[in-house]
Amino acid sequence: MGHSHSHNHSHDHGDLKGRNLLISIFLNILITVAQVIGGILSGSLALLSDALHNFSDVLSLIVSYVADRLSKRKASLNKTFGYKRAEILAAFINAATLIIVAVLLIIEAIERFQNPQDIESNLVIWLSLIAILGNGFSVLLLKKDSKSNMNMRSAYLHLLTDMMASVAVFIGGLLMKYYQIYWVDSALTLAIALYLIYMGFDLLKASTKVLMLFTPDEIPVDEIVKEINAFAEIKNVHHIHVWQLNEDEIHFEAHIDFENDITLSEFDSILHKVEDLLYDKFEINHVNIQPEYDKDDAKDVIVQD
Repeated sequence: MGHSHSHNHSHDHGDLKGRNLLISIFLNILITVAQVIGGILSGSLALLSDALHNFSDVLSLIVSYVADRLSKRKASLNKTFGYKRAEILAAFINAATLIIVAVLLIIEAIERFQNPQDIESNLVIWLSLIAILGNGFSVLLLKKDSKSNMNMRSAYLHLLTDMMASVAVFIGGLLMKYYQIYWVDSALTLAIALYLIYMGFDLLKASTKVLMLFTPDEIPVDEIVKEINAFAEIKNVHHIHVWQLNEDEIHFEAHIDFENDITLSEFDSILHKVEDLLYDKFEINHVNIQPEYDKDDAKDVIVQD
């Protein structure tokens, strides 16, 4: 089997990720407690739904934190990949919970539309302000890592939607205080929920693709086949698998049929060229090639087992 060389970048900012998640967890526990008490005292569904949302944040941040810790663990004999997928799994769980929370909010909001209630708006205004500040701070903490990491993105999305929810609750509080428009509370809850579903679905799709070993969207398999077949020494490439282990690693394996019965050292030099091509052009950093000469097996690019 061909060897694989992986190009890895250093992870010294990794511990910052963990620290930022912990700060966010702590902030969100405080916000949740404040909002539950406030929601019960004021009778505001938007506040209570925001509290539920904050509580789901706490859970999702804990999931993200555990995944972040796990993903740093070393591989072992019975876990040859280590816990590299922990973060993808966390993103999947968080995206799913985002959608579930949203559906619960929609049900609540619809019930509320049918019987609007008087709401103590001063409490709503103050508590939503606290939530905006707390979540806003957490959002800023996680923003940088959310761009490159699905797990952090799932935590970031929970917080971002939560901050927007709090902004909506705040606006609702003002409208109730000065204009006595009480249905705003439900309308805002509904809007927040729909946005959650929209964001959560994307993340659910992305994490599912990785978990199902689908070929990453940016990898054109047919083009790779053309490029490898272009080598003079290579007769054809077949039995290809391309998948993503996590967001840093793309794996490629294939059988390569050679024109001649070459030596292992000749194979090695061709393998190097293939690896460089795959890394430079397609950013594939784990390559595993099975060399063949005149072997009687299925020559389809994608072999159906």
